[in-house]
Parts: sequence; C-alpha cells; structure tokens
Amino acid sequence: MSQPIEDEELPPVLKASVHDVRYFAALLRGVNFINRATITVTERGLTITVEEARTLLGTAFIFSDVFDEYCYRSENPPVVASQDSQDSEIVDNTAFEVPLNTLIECLNIFGTAGSTSANVTTSKFKKWKKAGDDSDNDDDGGRGRSAGGRGIDSYFGGGSEKRTGMRLTYAGAGYPLTLLLAEDATGPTTTCEITTFDPEPHLELDFDNSKMVLKIILKSSWLRDALSELDPSFDKLTFIGNPPPDAEATTSRQKQRPRDNEKPMLRIQAAGTFGSTEMDYPNDRDVLETFECTRSVRFSYRFAHISRALRALQSSTKTSLRIDEEGLLSLQFLMPSPKPKGAGGTSTDAFIEFRCLALDDEF
Repeated sequence: MSQPIEDEELPPVLKASVHDVRYFAALLRGVNFINRATITVTERGLTITVEEARTLLGTAFIFSDVFDEYCYRSENPPVVASQDSQDSEIVDNTAFEVPLNTLIECLNIFGTAGSTSANVTTSKFKKWKKAGDDSDNDDDGGRGRSAGGRGIDSYFGGGSEKRTGMRLTYAGAGYPLTLLLAEDATGPTTTCEITTFDPEPHLELDFDNSKMVLKIILKSSWLRDALSELDPSFDKLTFIGNPPPDAEATTSRQKQRPRDNEKPMLRIQAAGTFGSTEMDYPNDRDVLETFECTRSVRFSYRFAHISRALRALQSSTKTSLRIDEEGLLSLQFLMPSPKPKGAGGTSTDAFIEFRCLALDDEF
C-alpha cells in the first residue's frame, strides 16, 4: 500500500538578492525617522511605510529591478475575475512590520553599507547639521557629487571599497525576515533573522491630482539650500505660491513699477519663538523646472515634520512638491539608481515620498 505523499515545502513569499546593499540601505535610511516600518511586497517591488503623529507619512518605493534577483510568491488565493467585476484591478500584496533600525544595522553589519555617519563633512550649514546627517556642500548644483561625498553618490565610492552582498527571504506570515550577508565573494558571511509583526493600519493620505493647486519640480539642491539654513528652533514652515503672470502683463508692470513689488511665485517662510525668515524663488526655469499654480496658496506645516525629509532630500537629485486645496503636502524625491541605463540596463529610479497634513490657522 502506497504511503501518502507529504506536502512539499513551499517556496518563500519573497526572495531577493543584490550584490551591493548600499543603495538599498540608502533608501531605507531616507524614511528612518520611526523605528516600526511596514514592508509591502508586490510583484513590482517593495514599499517601506512609516508614520508619525497621524500627520506625516513617509514611503520609500523600491522597484524590483533595484535587486539583481527578485521573486514574489503570493500568499493569497488566486482571484477569479468575472467579466462584470473590477477584480482584475486588485493589487495582490503581502505586508508585515519590522523594526527598521534593526534592518539597517544588519545591512551594515560589516560596516560597508554606506553609513551616513561616515559621510558627514564640514559644511557652511553648521546650525542644521546633526550627528548622522549627510554632508551638504552644494558646489555640484544638485548632481550629488562633491569632494567630501554627498548625495546618493556618497554610497558608491571607489572600486577598491569592499561591498556587502545580500540575499533576503521571507517565508510568510509568522516567519522572520532572513538576511544572508556576505562581504565580497571570498569574505565572511552571516545570517540575520529579524522578527516580523502583523501590520498596523496606516493613516490614509490620498493625494487627488484633480484638486491640486500647486505643483513644482526643482533640483533638490535648491530646496536643500533653503531648509539647511533654517535653525531647528523654528516651529512652522509656510509655503506660499502665486500664479505666474503672463508675459505681456509682466512686461507692462515692469515698466510701471519695480519688480520688488511683485508677489513671489514661490516663497518659503519659517517662523519660531525667536523670529522668522523667508526665501523667494525667482521665475527662472533653471530654478523651477515646472511651476503650476491655479490660485494663491498659503499653507503651514510643523517644521519638525518637514525636517524628517532632510535625509531623503540630501540623497536625491530632483524634488516634486505638490499641495492640494486642503493643504495636503506631497514631497517626492528622485533617488537615482546606480545601475546603468540603456542597452545593457533597464533599471528604474526609486523614489521616496512624504505626505504631511497642514496646520490649522490657529497654530
């Protein structure tokens, strides 16, 4: 009589590997302002989400081609879509929570994951700099390169540097996140198991583009200059936008009165107990690559929340700033991939997004 066939062990829900963890670690550090993070796994890649004070939501979008190998197996039963249903639009995913500090420490277990503390150099913005922040010399015009090492390129130094390779696996609900780390091909290896938890629901901050009143795309260095000069004692940060005047009206006004009387297209204003400061951005495509403003806009946010985006901002090349009619702020930072593009590579740049609720007028 034949014996019953035992169930074969299922492959892991997630299996991913990369030969150099520095870019992956840099993306995680960009949202490392709250320890507990939700990792959502889909066929397209990973999203790392953190939340603070039911007001600020930070998300790192890490696409599958960031990894050298990426394989996702759904834990959910297959959905049978009927002809008159919208089930085909359902996004299949797996989610779990991990302590983000622990994950980053494991990636840097050999000290070769591009620790930000090693990249701090002397800068003219001494007030804002804190231990663990990146350098902020801006001589490169936002391209992320300087002698001291700044921006995303600071994670990818000379070819003589040692690199840490990683293989990441997640077997499913109730299992740990397992990292196999190796220093070079012939170096030591170590295995780390990080306890996972059931995900807690996050604040829903959906940005409706149809209600957008302000949209700006600019080099990250321009915004970094403004925020880096601000003292941490400031309480709130205000974004002020005004629709750009048409060319004929602008020429007419310039003949009648000085330009100083014109409303700025974009003004960033910081205020605190000991005073206030402001910075205006000119109507120049070299500064504001894209500027769309449907009406005069003025919304304020807690400076402590906006400052959470500094680490991601310092490692990015371009920034998209959007505000809707309710004051919901969306900051998206483009994080250029180190993989080559073109004939031999089709990598997609990852990006980090922060969404923040506006303050009440009484603040």
